[in-house]
Amino acid sequence: MSNVAESMQQQAQEFRERFAAVREQIGRVIVGHDEIVNGVLTAMFVGGHCLLEGVPGLGKTMLIRTLSETLSLDFNRIQFTPDLMPSDILGTNMIVEEQGKRRFEFQKGPIFTQICLADEINRATPKTQSALLETMQEGTVTVAGTRYELQKPFFVLATQNPIEQEGTYPLPEAQLDRFLFKLVVGYSNREELNTIIDRTTRNFTIRPEKVMDGAEIVQWQGLIRQVVLAKHVQDYIARLVLATHPGGALAPAITNQYIRWGASPRGAQTIALASKVRALLDGRYNVSYEDIRRVYLPALRHRVLLNFEAQAEGIEVDRVLLDILEKVNEKADDI
Repeated sequence: MSNVAESMQQQAQEFRERFAAVREQIGRVIVGHDEIVNGVLTAMFVGGHCLLEGVPGLGKTMLIRTLSETLSLDFNRIQFTPDLMPSDILGTNMIVEEQGKRRFEFQKGPIFTQICLADEINRATPKTQSALLETMQEGTVTVAGTRYELQKPFFVLATQNPIEQEGTYPLPEAQLDRFLFKLVVGYSNREELNTIIDRTTRNFTIRPEKVMDGAEIVQWQGLIRQVVLAKHVQDYIARLVLATHPGGALAPAITNQYIRWGASPRGAQTIALASKVRALLDGRYNVSYEDIRRVYLPALRHRVLLNFEAQAEGIEVDRVLLDILEKVNEKADDI
């Protein structure tokens, strides 16, 4: 084994250990939801943003708060409401008077942080939701022609109630596409619910320890991008995304029947990066087909729009995507 390979193997092992350390601290507070926690951490280490969807009371906000307590990063929470304005998020220019003179001074909003909890993001109007577009894509804020850089690393972790609940505004497709993952938070099982009751109804509080800072996160983000993605494995990602495009050459019958719009190139980028994290966690520095399958659903479920026929028949997007996954072969016929 070459020195480079040995170094990558060693770094992969160290990443697994550090990932597990963060996971362990979160597990001291959050009961169950292992796949959700892994998904949030994957998004964080990739440098993306994460959307958690579920009915109220399932621990979505608690998970994000616990993550912020485990990391030595600045943390702000924004509670989205219908009367929230973009300036309440980004900040605004205020008139300041000094020694008889007046001047404008920019007062930074709560988005100027490193971990931003956008709680119940679909409670705000589309105008306010769109205030996050630039911050999520560019890591900057532009106000009155002046551009401000956000401190790195920067993560938006948003929660939302299911679309069918009253008093909500569905996120625009352009903003959904900027979330690396959409994770659906389900109910706890019997054992987990009993553990939750034990932990939360007694006279003591469990606090996680801080185990990682921003500089280390940025370091791991660099390592993840070095993981090898072989051409034939990369092509599998491309074919999976192209298979979601209705009318395309690679679209199976279910795509043409139920999908109105397919996944964007960001979907392919997300699968590639998230698969590299899964490879490192498995002690490898090359992506496998199984890594891709494990991140496929959270990477694409919010990037595919179903048509009226699917909605009328009660077809869920996960069902369509899983059918596509089953029909796309790992190895292309033309390779």
